[in-house]
Amino acid sequence: MTKQTQQPRIGLLGAGPWARMTQAPALAGHPGALFSGVWGRRPDAAAELADAHGTAAFTGDEGIDALFAVSDAIAFAVPPDVQAPLAARAAAAGCHLLLDKPVATNVAAARAAARAAEEAQVASVVFCTLRFAADTAPWLAEQAAADGWFTAHAQWLGSLYSDGSDSPFAASPWRREKGGLWDVGPHALSALIPVLGDVTTLSAGRGPADTVHLVLRHTSGASSTVTLGLSAPGKAAGTSLVLLGEQGRAELPEGWGDPVASFRTAVDALLESVRAGQAHPCDIRFGVRLTEILAEAEELLVQATP
Repeated sequence: MTKQTQQPRIGLLGAGPWARMTQAPALAGHPGALFSGVWGRRPDAAAELADAHGTAAFTGDEGIDALFAVSDAIAFAVPPDVQAPLAARAAAAGCHLLLDKPVATNVAAARAAARAAEEAQVASVVFCTLRFAADTAPWLAEQAAADGWFTAHAQWLGSLYSDGSDSPFAASPWRREKGGLWDVGPHALSALIPVLGDVTTLSAGRGPADTVHLVLRHTSGASSTVTLGLSAPGKAAGTSLVLLGEQGRAELPEGWGDPVASFRTAVDALLESVRAGQAHPCDIRFGVRLTEILAEAEELLVQATP
């Protein structure tokens, strides 16, 4: 059974760059929720972020359970394979889930978290940014409502590891290990699947550095190609998604808008899912599907490596 309070209390697991830049300010400024606290692995980071937003700091394993006890929902800003078991633990404590992407990089862990959410009857939303950003969300809905898409190409190239990069995410161990496939792959799939349908078959090949190329077939019959990476030269980095079909050509709007505002929209989606008792299209089950597709691609890349 989930908790019921007059105004929903949302806690945050994580005190790193993404939490500081996006989740914490979004939660602190949300008019319909109370920011119930921040948990961080490092006590100083948790305290600094909590103090900046007028909430409580938690640390240590016991601090995780303490944060769950004073929260109706938990937002996550931790590495994916830390996130999945903590999501299952939060669900068992009766907390709704506002997850980061990917839910996990391990299929079994992602499925276990989804089972825990289902058994606890908690709501969930995965923060795939394009699905909640002010410019891209309505564009995706418009394209999903149109028929006759023939093919699409998506390109997500970051420059985290290029010379001169000052990105705070370049120091992330899981991104360094898993690369663009897992970091930006969920963005591409979260945009393609609502429009073209689930992935039925895929092939994968390697490019320079961590760059990978995917070729997908979808339930609609359409195909798509996807290029993903985090190591592009600065001038080569960028994001694009182009759809081609009976409607002609449609291109994803440039820019993803304000991530803080997008995260607040994701909070709204979670709260509405709780209120209505209806699953959100971008819930943990969708997050599991993203993990399954990316894990299949990763296995194909491993098999192809000499």
